[in-house]
This record gives sequence, structure tokens and C-alpha cells, in this order.
Amino acid sequence: MKSNTVRVERDPRRWWVLGVLCLSLLVLVVDNSVLNLAIPALMIDLGAGPADIQWIIDAYILVFAGLLLTAGSLSDRYGRKRFLIIGLVLFGGASLAALAVTEPWHLVAVRALMGVGGSILMPSTLSILITVFDDAERPKAIAAWSTVAMVGVVAGPTLGGFLLGHYWWGSIFLLNVPVAAVAIVAALVLMPESRGPARRLDPVGVVLSILGMTALVYAVISAPAAGWTSAGTLAPAAVAVLALGGFVFWERRASHPMLPLELFRDRNFSGASSSIVLMSFGTGALLLMLTQYLQFVLGYDPMEAGLALLPYAVAAALFNPVGAGLAQRLGNRTLIIGGFLVMALGFGVLAFMTAETGYGMLVAGLVLMGVGGGLGGPAAYATLMGAVPPAHAGVGSALNDTVQQTGMALSVAVLGSVLTGVYTSAMPADAPAAARESIGGALLLKDPAVAEAAREAFVSAMSLGSWVGVAFILAAAALAFTVLRPAPVVTADPADGSAVEPAKADGPAAEPAKANG
Repeated sequence: MKSNTVRVERDPRRWWVLGVLCLSLLVLVVDNSVLNLAIPALMIDLGAGPADIQWIIDAYILVFAGLLLTAGSLSDRYGRKRFLIIGLVLFGGASLAALAVTEPWHLVAVRALMGVGGSILMPSTLSILITVFDDAERPKAIAAWSTVAMVGVVAGPTLGGFLLGHYWWGSIFLLNVPVAAVAIVAALVLMPESRGPARRLDPVGVVLSILGMTALVYAVISAPAAGWTSAGTLAPAAVAVLALGGFVFWERRASHPMLPLELFRDRNFSGASSSIVLMSFGTGALLLMLTQYLQFVLGYDPMEAGLALLPYAVAAALFNPVGAGLAQRLGNRTLIIGGFLVMALGFGVLAFMTAETGYGMLVAGLVLMGVGGGLGGPAAYATLMGAVPPAHAGVGSALNDTVQQTGMALSVAVLGSVLTGVYTSAMPADAPAAARESIGGALLLKDPAVAEAAREAFVSAMSLGSWVGVAFILAAAALAFTVLRPAPVVTADPADGSAVEPAKADGPAAEPAKANG
């Protein structure tokens, strides 16, 4: 009897390609995680004021988020390898240009250019991955990709603390240049080109998506300082609603849409993306507070704080491959639910911490969070990208990045404001204004009583943030349980190791996008 299967050829260079993709991703993650450490040096050496610092940070976020969907869509049309290299060139070149800045506004411009490079580079890493690896090996590849992201988040502050302790602030940007150069050469030598079927450009969709996402992110990042009901927040929010609403209206009727909205009809795509948003929202602000807890409450320096977070990265790195192996037997849906439940348990441990608890209890929470993230995170990304047709791998990857960035930005803005309010209300009414505003301001006063009260207030706010994290991660697990559906299990052919995909009910499995070059 004839076997109803489709054999998929594997690229013999696929693991080398994965190394290039992980190296490219590492450039972005490390850079984004070290900039905050350089703020004091930038204020002294460049004379940057608070407004300048805000724009140095936000210029990257605005451009990156605004261009993601467009860059992902264009990479499908013009070549994902090509866009990866272009992104690396722009990001590395802008990092090199940062060494020559003499004014704060110069660095704002450089960060905006880095945002352009990052928006082009980031979607290409995941879209190339899913076109090079078949369904059987994709969980392992995504696990490695997400491990690099997690390790980079922790390694960034550690490495940045070392560089800033021994060199000038420009060293954190100089670090990007050789890594980007190596990734460019490796991509040219090792990586095949891939693209989707030729489609017409969608200029209206491009303009509306850039305008809508930029306005949305601007409203989110400006709200904590300007106020949620201020004109500076409501005006860009209104622009975002109109532009994104117009984008959806246009894409539903366009003959060649930039973003195929039928992706959201797939339960696995919409369920996974929604779960990722909830998880990102629940974790974003708290992870930011953990770095402050280590430095302000426990008294660690930046490098020690980075090293103190290593248990999280190590646990995630160890359980990422475990999750990839279990995905073959249990399925991604089970791993997402189980991983998120373990992650929620880790946040629950943090919720019971006090100013006197110390590092031991924090390690327990970090390890549980890392184990849960290592099991559930890659499974969620694999589910989302597994529902994306190879022809739309670039825009699908950009959507994955966009939902993560949106969840994180909303978390930092919304929860950050709430937790700041909790801290202020927990401080004594007669405390100095600087102490009631932030724990950093309280410690600068050198008053032991005020410092102790600030530590207690900060931990109270962090405890509330932990419970919020528990709630949103449990909501993400519940959503995954309700919406996601198990996908067919893909196994390797024992004869030659190639993947064998079971046919769908309505015909054979879809042929993946062909690699060129």
C-alpha cells in the first residue's frame, strides 16, 4: 500500500545557518540590554539631560516597532538572507557611527538608524529558521534560538558592567561591530536565499502599518511621564486607532495585502500570539524591577546584578532542549500550558519576598521561571510559526516579534506606572519628595531610615508586580488550553533521517518555500 506521506529534503548546512542566526540575534539582544547601564556615563560625558536620555532609549523602540511588519513583508518578497545582511550592515554601521557622536542628538539619530537595522534583521532570523528546518527539527532549532535570546538578556548587563567599569561608554556599541561583521561573512558563505512567491507591493498597507505602530508605541512610552489622559498621550493613541483600524480595513479588501489576515483564522496562530502577549505583559515590568531589586535593595553593582540573574538563563538553556524533545511526544500545546504553570509558580515565589529575604529565595523563583520559560516559550513560538505558510514566513516572524514587543512595552508603561504608584503610597507621608518618587532618589539622601523605608516600599511594589505576573501567565495558560489545538506529530524517517510529514485531511502537506542559492 502506498504511503500517504511527503518527504522533505533537509539542508545539510542547516545547523551552521542556525549558528549565524543566533549570532545575529545576539547582537540585538545584548545591545538592548546594556544601554540602560550607560545612562550615567552618557549624562556626564555627553551632557545628556533626562529628556535626551529618554529619546536615546525611545528612538530605537519607535523605529523598530514601527517598521517590523513592513520589513518582514518585504523580506518575503525580496529575499530573507538579503534582508538579514542589510539589517546587520545597518546595525553594525550605526554602532560604529556611535563612536563619533559628540552631542546627545547625534546619539538619538544613531539609535534610530540602529532601530531601522534591527527591524530588518530581527524578522529574518526566525523566518529563515522556519524555512531551513522542517517540522521535526524546528522545535530544537527554535529552542536554541530562544536560548540565545534569554542568555543575551542576562549576559548583556554582565558584559556591559565589565566594559563600563574598565572602558568608556562607547565600548558597549563597539562590541556590536565585530560580531555583526562575522555574522555578515558567515551569512554570505553559508546561508541559502529564500523568498515567498512574487507579490505586488502594498504601499497603502505599508504606510498605515508604520503610522499605526509608531503612534501606538509613542503613546505607550509617553503615557507614564505625560499622563494617560493628557493630550500628548491621547493624540497619538487616536492616530494609532485610526491608522491600525484603516490598516485592517484595507488589508481585508486589498488584492495583494501586506499582511494576510486569514492567518488569524487559524486557532493555533491567534491563540499562540495572544498567549505570548499575555506572557510578555505579565513579565516585562517585573523583570525590569528585578535588576533594580538586586542593585538598590541587595546592594549589588551592575556586573554582580547580571551574574545574579544567571540562574534564570541557565535553567532556561537547560530546559529548552528538554522541551524540544518532549514536543515530539507531548505536543506544543501541553508544553505551553505546563511551562506557563511552572513560570507562574516562580512568580508566586517572588511574591512572598521581603526586604530581608535575600538572594536565596530569589534564586528559587528565577530557576522556576527559567524552567517554565524554557519549556513553554519555544513551544509557543513554534506553534505560532508552525501555523504560518512558508510563503509568509517573513511577515509571520515580524508578527511574532511585534506581539512580543507590544506586550513588553505595555507592561513597562502600564505596570511600571502602577508599581511606581504603589511604591509612592507605601512610603511615609513625611518622606522627602525625591524619596517618594523613586528608590534611587531615596538612597541618594544617605538617610538610613528613609533608605530602609524605601526598600520596604519597593519590595511591596515588586510583590504586587509578581502577583500580576502570576495572573497574566495563568491567563496565557488558560487561553492556550482553550484555543490551541494539537498539531500532527512529525517524525524522522529511520532510513535516512529526513522528515516525514503526515498528509492533511484535505490533501498532501504543503510544499515548503524553495531555497535559492
